[in-house]
Amino acid sequence: MSSDLFQTTLCDTADHHRDLRDSVSKLVGKFGRKYFQDVVNKGEQPTALWSALGEAGFLGVHVSEAYGGGGGGLSELNICIEETAAHGCPILSMVISSITAPIIAACGSEAMKQEWLPGIASGKRKMCFGITEPNAGSNTHKVTTHAVRKGNGWVINGAKYWTSDIDQSDAVMVVARDGVPVNDGSRQGLSLFVVPTNTPGISMTQIDSALRTSEKQFSVFYDNVEVADDALIGEPGAGLKQVFSGLNPERIAAAAINNGISRFAITQAAQYAKDRSVWSTPIGAHQGVAHPLAEAYINVQAARLLNARAAQLCDGGEDAAETANMAKFAAAESSLKALDQAIQVHGGNGLSNEYGLSDLWFIARLHRTAPVSREMILNYVSTHSLGLPKSY
Repeated sequence: MSSDLFQTTLCDTADHHRDLRDSVSKLVGKFGRKYFQDVVNKGEQPTALWSALGEAGFLGVHVSEAYGGGGGGLSELNICIEETAAHGCPILSMVISSITAPIIAACGSEAMKQEWLPGIASGKRKMCFGITEPNAGSNTHKVTTHAVRKGNGWVINGAKYWTSDIDQSDAVMVVARDGVPVNDGSRQGLSLFVVPTNTPGISMTQIDSALRTSEKQFSVFYDNVEVADDALIGEPGAGLKQVFSGLNPERIAAAAINNGISRFAITQAAQYAKDRSVWSTPIGAHQGVAHPLAEAYINVQAARLLNARAAQLCDGGEDAAETANMAKFAAAESSLKALDQAIQVHGGNGLSNEYGLSDLWFIARLHRTAPVSREMILNYVSTHSLGLPKSY
């Protein structure tokens, strides 16, 4: 697959960004969509690709050089995630790393940084993220998983929902309430813990989902899970602030996957529209085919620019909440339209797994709902950007 349709100069304003994109493209291009499809269909992990990305430094491009990373930021991670997905290999674990590594880097102890960041950067260790609960949804204040002090440690009890890739992870970053939840209307603090996944008391049940990814989804149960005091990230009760420091990076990383999927779909569709002829005329010569693809291309390029700007703001320590939310919204919406049009251009072939489009649908659709729903993004923009009364 060629990436010539999407000029790197549009989003990459620095030479090292263009060089990084080219390097990732060359590496992932050696694997490609068929490789990723085969891995997912077999229920296996893209181990060879993951290892290659780690050895090249692309998994830890956003981690400090002091801990084995590339010393870059979200701008560089955005490029790595997008370019990987643009070759038909959307890896959700790269999105998870956009949350866990920055939180540990910003809030973890030096010992915690030394223990986890080098492994995350190299890809040799994985850490997943546990926040979603069946009865809490987008309202983090309603989290009921809780941690209680016990001697020199904590005991965690509760349940999480839609925890991705925990079966392949060395640890899970758990969002827990401080103390047993009460119903007196008061808001108890939240804390974050790094819990090894082999800790006694953790059990999980796989969710039967439509996602065609190598990462599986789980309901996870914490029954009297005991952890030492050094499992706590930062100070007790600081969890909500810590979580929000990871939400903008997560939205940028999720948008990067969708922008990559969009690029893959449009590139495939444009090539098919050139090659496929009906009545001796390439179907791409017809405006009914060409114009929807052109419109999809415009929307995707706009989403990519917005996401690059959101990453730039984050890296500069500026408030990126509005931009990150809009970037994630734009990427999700434009990717679904791009993918749908690419499938339509292929006709019946668009539904054949051979062409690698239809089985990307639910990955693209995922980010219309997660990590934050489009409705909550519209709520945010309505209230914070337009100054309208809050609806919830």
